[in-house]
Amino acid sequence: MTDARRKAPPIEVQASARQPLGMPVARFLRDYWQKRPLLIRDAFPDFVPPLTPDDLAGLACEELALSRIVLRDEKRDSWHLRTGPFAETVFAGLPQSHWTLLVQDVDKWDADLAALLDHFAFLPSWRIDDIMVSYATDGGGVGPHLDQYDVFLLQGIGQRRWRISTDPHASHAFRADTELKLLEEFEATHDWLLEPGDMLYLPPNVPHEGTGVGECMTLSIGMRAPASSELLVEFAEQVAAALPESQRYADPDLRDAAEPGEVDAAALNRARAALGACAQAMDEETFADFFGRFITSYRSAQNVAPPPRPPAAKALDGKLESSAVLRNPWSRFAWRRTPRGAVLYVAGEAHACPLAWARALGGGKRSVAGADLARLPQRAAGVAVLASLVQAGHVAVRRR
Repeated sequence: MTDARRKAPPIEVQASARQPLGMPVARFLRDYWQKRPLLIRDAFPDFVPPLTPDDLAGLACEELALSRIVLRDEKRDSWHLRTGPFAETVFAGLPQSHWTLLVQDVDKWDADLAALLDHFAFLPSWRIDDIMVSYATDGGGVGPHLDQYDVFLLQGIGQRRWRISTDPHASHAFRADTELKLLEEFEATHDWLLEPGDMLYLPPNVPHEGTGVGECMTLSIGMRAPASSELLVEFAEQVAAALPESQRYADPDLRDAAEPGEVDAAALNRARAALGACAQAMDEETFADFFGRFITSYRSAQNVAPPPRPPAAKALDGKLESSAVLRNPWSRFAWRRTPRGAVLYVAGEAHACPLAWARALGGGKRSVAGADLARLPQRAAGVAVLASLVQAGHVAVRRR
């Protein structure tokens, strides 16, 4: 059977205890991931969010939290954006309806909320960006828009109406009369009412609009997707750093200029030669190292502070069996294999590391039992890496 005649996968499924995605993970990744939307009913049955709207409002008042309030004037079809942090009195002065509060990186502030990420372990942990939480009053939302990344929209409290467009010819033009990136035109092809525990998956660039039906709260699990331009800038900077100062534009074959202001073909060829290694790009190993550093520092919202009195490696080794190792929620981890073991990447830094230790520390778990680490091979080398991470503030060791 040809692809044209094959039946299209359903856009709405029912989850079960054995299949939270409503299907095997392999099928979801094959048929939906970065390809088409999917509404999963009861993805989290009997779901109760670990934080309340009041908790979210309190977090929005914190100096370091990334928060916004979006107000909608339905009569004028206009939108207004306010950015936090907010004073507590701001919430008392808001209207009864048609506004929403959004707070990003809530998983970094709330460990119980961060635990929800364990349900997405079928994705690389370095691919997950954050959990944004939005509270909306009746009619509240951020308008029709599209995202440049994958997102799972989990309904937490109340009901939210989601309208999306799967029209491949839908306009992506933005309105010019608002600072929000709202779509100029939006016609929905699907219209759903989500209840607590329902989850909508959207791949990049799918036009959508969520509107509160009464008071509601939604958890958005967003993916990390650097733009090609961001990768290119970082890539070029790393290549440039390796070039010697003596390698410069040179023209020993220069001839009398017929047109003094012209950049001719010969000059362009010399410029390409001056790029040297950058023109040839990086070898595989150098590029792999570049990407590990880049992806663990990309979109970092906060800088990690080292502890005042971090333990030395010997002291750390002595208490490892009776401790738990906790990752700093603001530090991003990834790792890769090498011929001699592995490299563990943390917040843009590379650490040569035994393979088993890189797997344990750089996986998706936010907490690792010290007793489990103590049983791993190459303990001395692993503890040395762990000590450097503790000293930098990327992990903490706590007595169990």
